[in-house]
Amino acid sequence: MTYRAPVSETLFFMEHCTSLNEIAGKGAQADLSLDLVQSVLEEAGKFAAERLAPLNRQADQIGSKLVNGVVVTPPGWKEAYKDWIAGGWNGLSGPVEYGGQGLPVMVASAAFEFWSSAAMSFGLCPLLTFAGVDALDAHGSEELKKTYLEKMVSGEWPGTMQLTEPQSGSDLANLRTKAVPQGDGTYKISGTKIFITYGEHDMTDNIIHLVLARLPDAPAGTKGISLFLVPKFLVNKDGSLGKRNDVRCQSVEHKLGIHASPTCVMVYGDEGGATGYLVGDENKGLNCMFTMMNNARLGVGVQGVAIAERATQQALQYSRDRKQGKAPGSKDLSPIGEHPDVKRMLMTMRALTNASRAICLRTASALDLAHSSSDPAAKKQASEEASLLTPIAKSFSTEAGMEAATLGVQVHGGMGFIEETGAAQHMRDARITAIYEGTNGIQAIDLVGRKIGQSGGETLKRLMNEYRNTANEVAKSNDPAFGKTAQRLNETLDALERATKYMFEAMNRDQAEALAGATPYQKLFGLASGGSYLAQAALAERMEGGPAGRVAIARFFAENLCTQAQGLELTVTEGAASVSYTDTILVA
Repeated sequence: MTYRAPVSETLFFMEHCTSLNEIAGKGAQADLSLDLVQSVLEEAGKFAAERLAPLNRQADQIGSKLVNGVVVTPPGWKEAYKDWIAGGWNGLSGPVEYGGQGLPVMVASAAFEFWSSAAMSFGLCPLLTFAGVDALDAHGSEELKKTYLEKMVSGEWPGTMQLTEPQSGSDLANLRTKAVPQGDGTYKISGTKIFITYGEHDMTDNIIHLVLARLPDAPAGTKGISLFLVPKFLVNKDGSLGKRNDVRCQSVEHKLGIHASPTCVMVYGDEGGATGYLVGDENKGLNCMFTMMNNARLGVGVQGVAIAERATQQALQYSRDRKQGKAPGSKDLSPIGEHPDVKRMLMTMRALTNASRAICLRTASALDLAHSSSDPAAKKQASEEASLLTPIAKSFSTEAGMEAATLGVQVHGGMGFIEETGAAQHMRDARITAIYEGTNGIQAIDLVGRKIGQSGGETLKRLMNEYRNTANEVAKSNDPAFGKTAQRLNETLDALERATKYMFEAMNRDQAEALAGATPYQKLFGLASGGSYLAQAALAERMEGGPAGRVAIARFFAENLCTQAQGLELTVTEGAASVSYTDTILVA
């Protein structure tokens, strides 16, 4: 099916509910305007619809394959990537001093949504390059930046992120890859990395790997991990490519989804060790890697939005074309979209999509404020808000993508289970998003263990006050179109406040008790955030005298999804004992 980028919806939220107007025309964003952002997003959407979307179906069927040591991507992939580079898309938010355009993160995130909707497998390559640019720019030496950043910003040399090993998944304390100093500023890297996205491919002449490894005298555990830049081809002093480095792809995984994205097993050191260069300080690799990880976590959240949007567009079109049964009050066969239960599914898909987009854009907006603000207090406040929202953006949006894709199959009925329609691909592609770049369970641990307690809970309190003010503004509007939106939002916020109080107490009393409820707490937080942001957009629409479409979506979210809040609160506050009780059953 065709794809249409949701440019107007994205622009509306940016204009009314983010920091775009605050940062535009100031400092590094002196030339930024809403018109410029609109032009960028329209062109990004055009590239997505015309160059990427037509490749998606065939690429899923053919996939990327390892042939005689070379990873061969699907037909059209290389050509599309060359067009991508030529269009300057990889450098959208990249540092200006290295050839980037320096646009806000929220603009790049919105464009990335469009590209991922069109072909999620394609978007995975630049996703990790964006993250690698951030890490190298923040922590790399001037020599490394001079050698590699310009090519990475342009996309000519894409990047990878290499953490996982066969015995070490999320628990990086067990990492075994070795890095031996050579006395000349280089290191010899040896070991095996698995699940490496775009670890090898035929789209570019070089690939820049960012690899976690241990020095010979490194402390045990995560305190002894360092980060290294390992190029596929070494780079000569004049910038030309030298000899092939001692790193190769051993195999490409056969996966449930994202078939066109090569997920590689990478082997270092078959011929004595790959040449690597230290990024940051020795044994401080996790500090560097988390710069990359946090960027990627927001990017994965945006992938969830992207899949939700694509699945929703397809389901809506099918619901208009497919006639079956008679809707209430109709004498003739009706399009299935007129049946109440199908309406419910379609509205759930649209509400989840818009809410998750709003959460991701607000997270990106906070990152932009943290970057642009000259006031240290404001910078800290924005940085902490971005930190607080990142696990919500990653978890809520990926869960939304999975649910929307599943509902999309359901709307198609039996045809949804047939690969030919493409609905099943969205469901397969979406499933990985809740797993990689830190599983959603790890996001929940991060949220309750580190994020809600920032600045003694003041960051969370400010955000909650914003959400409460929005609910109260809805109530003050006395607009019957909002139905019970204000009431349901306030009930959700009440539930979140009580669950938060419990979490703070439980973390001090019994960490296991708190962590047993971390995931439902995270979902509750997501409902409060998504419902509030949808209501903000709806209020802005009413102020402008709009057609009330956003009001309808905000109302549906509040009256049909926020009603889960009290149940989630009970799970958080009363469910821990039953989790512990399962120990005897699971052992047996």
